[in-house]
Amino acid sequence: MIQPQSQNSITYTRVIHLSHVIDIDIPQWPGDPPVEFETVAELNNDGYYLRRFSLGEHSATHINAPNSFHSYAVGIDQYPAQSLVVPAVVIDKRLATAVNPDYALTIADVLAWEEEYGEIYPGCVVILNTGWQKKWFDKSAFLNHDSQGIAHFPGFGSDATQLLLDERQIVGVGIDTHGVDPGQDNSFAINHLVLEKPRIVLENLTNLDQLPPKGTTLAIGILRLRGGSGSPVGVLAFVP
Repeated sequence: MIQPQSQNSITYTRVIHLSHVIDIDIPQWPGDPPVEFETVAELNNDGYYLRRFSLGEHSATHINAPNSFHSYAVGIDQYPAQSLVVPAVVIDKRLATAVNPDYALTIADVLAWEEEYGEIYPGCVVILNTGWQKKWFDKSAFLNHDSQGIAHFPGFGSDATQLLLDERQIVGVGIDTHGVDPGQDNSFAINHLVLEKPRIVLENLTNLDQLPPKGTTLAIGILRLRGGSGSPVGVLAFVP
């Protein structure tokens, strides 16, 4: 059992991976480069084992940087270290998304959460638990394309996101689907809204069912890719 520790004056008893294991057969956004591994050194021949790997900046569990949607904005290498250790709240909409795969978080959802748990505080990341993580090992179900090639998975609604940014002053959003934008939205409106400043967008999270509605602290481990539009990330949740 993990001994309780202190993280920004908050005690925690569990640490949970919120990142999927990276493998060659993970769900990928259409057009993204495949995940590839190549062995370049072997124990028998070289005395050590080493592989080369290749994948897109927005593959697997990842963070999007502002320059992925705004040409004037910063890349992932310019995020300050302290901006990547943040408190998180979790809004659970699994019942709604089970009925409607195109569900988008509403202002009413935010207010209902706050009625139960208190007002969402400034400086946190708001995570939407849609239950989509259970579809990860079925690429067809995870992206859920129809016969016209349109994806159908849940995301954040524009009005709710604007409320969270302007009135709650959150620093980012996260989700267990392949995008914080609902699958049908090819304008990436939510990414544009959130990434106007160097805020956080986390996609393809997992193990969200193990998080409480509030009290969790995230540590987001980026690859500091020069000018990167994003990065695969190891996200650790420190759970009270």
